[in-house]
Amino acid sequence: MNPKSIEIELAGRILTIETGSLARQADGAVTVRCGDTIVLVAAVGSKEPREGVDFFPLVVDVEERMYAAGKIPGGFIKREGRPSEKSILNARLIDRPIRPSFPKNFRNELQIISTVLSVDQINPPDVLGLVGASAALTISDIPFANPVGAVRVGRVDDSWIINPTFQELEQSVLDLIIAGNKDAILMVEAEASEVSEDLILEALLYGHEAIKTIIENLENFRETVGIPKWELVVSEIDETIKNEVRELALEKVREVLKIHEKQSREDQVKQLREQTVAEILEKSPEACEKEKDIRAAFAQLEKDETRRMVLEENIRADGRGLDEIRPISCGVAVLPRTHGSGLFTRGQTQVLSILTLGTVSQGQMVDGIGIEESKRFMHHYNFPPFCTGDIGMMRGPRRREIGHGALVERALVAVIPDESEFPYTVRLVSEVLESNGSSSMASVCASTMALMDAGVPIKAPVAGIAMGLVKEDDKVAVLTDILGMEDALGDMDFKVAGTEQGVTALQMDMKVEGVDSEILREALGKARSARLFILDKIKEVIPAPREDISEFAPRIITLKIAQDKIREVIGPGGKIIRSIIEETGATIDIEDDGTVFIASRDELSAEKARQMIEMITKDAKRGDQYLGTVTKTTNFGAFVEILPGKEGLVHISRLAKGRVAKVEDVVNVGDKILVEVVDIDRQNRISLAAVLPDSSRA
Repeated sequence: MNPKSIEIELAGRILTIETGSLARQADGAVTVRCGDTIVLVAAVGSKEPREGVDFFPLVVDVEERMYAAGKIPGGFIKREGRPSEKSILNARLIDRPIRPSFPKNFRNELQIISTVLSVDQINPPDVLGLVGASAALTISDIPFANPVGAVRVGRVDDSWIINPTFQELEQSVLDLIIAGNKDAILMVEAEASEVSEDLILEALLYGHEAIKTIIENLENFRETVGIPKWELVVSEIDETIKNEVRELALEKVREVLKIHEKQSREDQVKQLREQTVAEILEKSPEACEKEKDIRAAFAQLEKDETRRMVLEENIRADGRGLDEIRPISCGVAVLPRTHGSGLFTRGQTQVLSILTLGTVSQGQMVDGIGIEESKRFMHHYNFPPFCTGDIGMMRGPRRREIGHGALVERALVAVIPDESEFPYTVRLVSEVLESNGSSSMASVCASTMALMDAGVPIKAPVAGIAMGLVKEDDKVAVLTDILGMEDALGDMDFKVAGTEQGVTALQMDMKVEGVDSEILREALGKARSARLFILDKIKEVIPAPREDISEFAPRIITLKIAQDKIREVIGPGGKIIRSIIEETGATIDIEDDGTVFIASRDELSAEKARQMIEMITKDAKRGDQYLGTVTKTTNFGAFVEILPGKEGLVHISRLAKGRVAKVEDVVNVGDKILVEVVDIDRQNRISLAAVLPDSSRA
């Protein structure tokens, strides 16, 4: 073994990339280390194109090993199984900037596996995995020409931080991951606390400067340890076929692309495509072997004309202006028994979001290698095939659904009230019922309405919009509220969510290079205008959260008890707390710090449970009187329970006036007796005396 390594200094932190010691049979493999967090990334590519595919068959997997954090997996099967949501999100993080960095017609199979070997709970491993993927490809023989760099940007005390630690992120108003090459930004993922558009732009430019440093070092690393790239053979469509398709279909394509309704437009495009293929094959039967190229030429013509219409005529597929938002309708309380619901329709994109409130104990336990152990706010996103008029298998959430659900969750988490203010677990589910562009941003809007409909006191409503871009040389058009086809045929998918005050989430994927800061500034500015417009539409339906939660939601009361009283409330073997639950029907959760959550559909039951707990934790004082229950009699007195789980002794001499020969002559087990505390010794033993009818003490 002859390992080689480089060290990259970023804002005082050292990033170490090493190759040659691990996974040497992969086409390219590196370890990336920051602190004691280490990620191994290996890449293997096929030298032959995969037959019969019209896409880049790239697979990215992130493997989180629990041993990396010194943990054993939970559950009955003590080994890692299906990837966690965090792993899937990190895999998407790697895929999104790497995929567009390959040649356009690259059809060779490629697999990238990022394995987290060690985590120090200080330095996050996700960005290391992305840098590692780029490094492994850069030094390999796979034709990956332009290295990609990535950093995380935070902001604490008005200062920018490159690759902040977990602890710094807790104080940061921004958590932004940016990836790009030396010329352009390719991918952005961000969560923010109502940060202004100007600060977002500043963060992007600041992060890109750090990326240039990484790329410069990767290029030097390639010169030192890289091996020659194998020659890439990319099949091009014959110009004769392109011209023939253009001659037959150009005018008709221009006509059908102006059909506003999605389904009709797609049906007409499909019909025209089949007609064009049939006409060419009829004229030249020998062209059958090139039918695939004919279809590809038609698809290219459709893309070129869609883009030309935008750039030269300012005409979009559905007839809107470049900054125009599709018609919007909003509704709340659309389902009768749920705790909150919101229906948001924008053009042919429609999302129904449903909110459920639960107790704190119903939060999600996170069994992973990170610091987070539980979540009390969750958003889940479902994208059934019927929402696009398709047929498909329903086998649980796919990577896209997990990614979109996480984006919406990031957009809303900044406005969710703290547990101390609103002691509930909050789960949102967004059901996409129709989709023609940016169902994730529609989910933000629908979920905002569901939160307010449920009476969750959010800090401010949140809305989202998807921006697009068409760029050819010096001609540039920024599009507001993009359609599905504008996403597929355009150069940018830029999703921005936020409140009136600022941005709460950001996701951007670029398909072209050379997008300068002015284009980003324009996109952010137009996104803000669109967001404010949508927020006004939402406020017309529900201007603020409802004053009370749904009658079907649990009522939760919170109280604080001393930590040394927790055992008294629980009782031996849980006896006391079980008796309270059985008597009141309430659900009771007790935190280690003494916070008690009492939940019940019936507010009176919750209040009764609260009173019982307060009685248990209340300290008896001299002079306090209680109507207690006799629990035991002896020859020297009676033990009386004055508070749940708390007893005192009434000596036989204090049971009645005069001499008592036998305790049972006065009281028996189960009798109620009014007593007064007369003394509490150093061992907290309580002495009681019976309170007689004339208020004189025995």
